[in-house]
Amino acid sequence: MNNTVSRMLLGLLAIFILSSVSRAQILKIVVNDTIQPITEEYISRAIDEAKRRNDQAVLIEINTPGGLVESTRQIIEKITNSSVPVILYVTPSGSRAASAGFFILESADIAAMAPGSNTGAAHPVILGGGKVDDVMKEKIENDAAALMRSVAARRGRNVEVAESTVRQSKSFTEQEALSQHLIDYVASSEEDLFRQMEGKSFKRFNGKDVTLKLSGQPIAPFGMTLKEHILSYLMDPNIAFILLAIGALALYAEFNHPGAVVPGTVGVVFILIAAFALNLLPTRFAALALILGAFALFAAEAKFASHGVLTIGGIVLLTLGGLLLVDSPIPEMRVHLLTALAVSIPLGLITAFLMTLALKARRNKVVTGVEGLAGEVGVAQTALSPGGKVFVHGELWDAISTHDVPAGQPVVVRRVDGLLLQVEPLAITRYAPASVVP
Repeated sequence: MNNTVSRMLLGLLAIFILSSVSRAQILKIVVNDTIQPITEEYISRAIDEAKRRNDQAVLIEINTPGGLVESTRQIIEKITNSSVPVILYVTPSGSRAASAGFFILESADIAAMAPGSNTGAAHPVILGGGKVDDVMKEKIENDAAALMRSVAARRGRNVEVAESTVRQSKSFTEQEALSQHLIDYVASSEEDLFRQMEGKSFKRFNGKDVTLKLSGQPIAPFGMTLKEHILSYLMDPNIAFILLAIGALALYAEFNHPGAVVPGTVGVVFILIAAFALNLLPTRFAALALILGAFALFAAEAKFASHGVLTIGGIVLLTLGGLLLVDSPIPEMRVHLLTALAVSIPLGLITAFLMTLALKARRNKVVTGVEGLAGEVGVAQTALSPGGKVFVHGELWDAISTHDVPAGQPVVVRRVDGLLLQVEPLAITRYAPASVVP
């Protein structure tokens, strides 16, 4: 009886183990963006999920022009410390893993590229593009080169050639990268890659040799969360700049029409969203000063009427502010010139036009209500000596005059004091009627 129970328990244990193995799969994510904090969060979450599910491997399909150094370092640290093997695959054809992408490619357990892809050009770019002294430039370059040597050496790749991408900004096609031992495979598809890997061992970052059998295994796509999708979209500097500009215009509309509520709400929401996105990006605060200066010039145009000179100056400042807003090492993470012009020119013209209308409205004489009576002509209904009654705007008013006015005499309203009008007699020249020739 005991033997029967033991065999049943062993059988159940075997079934459990086999079912666990059969559930093990390949977790796949796609990175088709610049390397920035949201990319880092996405990759980290995927690696953690693969560990929790005990997956066989994490497959990262990547196409990136590069990105931020700090995010790159965090991703490399996550990959090298992962208990689940990480495969980096530059795909589809025409894709690239440039700059920061090359660092991440070299840090992976398995590095692969599709035909027609390229990688490299990992020389660090100084934020802002400004000139720095030779000592600082050398420090930054040496730091990046040391990181590359550390990653490539532990993965058993060509350290010297890998370092040349940092020192000399070299780039390589997939075949060049394979022949110089920067990557492990060139594969036309995922299945092709898994077939080439079959039965071949590789060394993990901790020095342990591992062999994976991935052909025919299920692949589980792992997408971004809604939050990551939204934040990734907002991390586009062009979107952040557009939101900032629209928010500023909406706030201006609210200030000129107090109580409208909707423009003010839209303005606050847009500006806060833009501020959140810019907080995650390398933002130049001097550029924000240029943007504020642009709106100051738009306001001055309406007040001083410079015939467009101040508006042009504001458009120039707003364009420069947009172009310099994000201090990124790669063009893909900066505001494009077309975006800056497309926002600055219409916004400058609209703002200057609205401000001109508002100031004109404030300068115009009031023609409604009690204030609108000033300057109006009426008729004395009673003699004014000095007080009496006058008929103005179809109504009878108490009035007081600086001179005696007989009843029926036209008067002009000079001032309104509560419900009392201060008037003066109006001199009237009577013209003789024109003669009519029969």
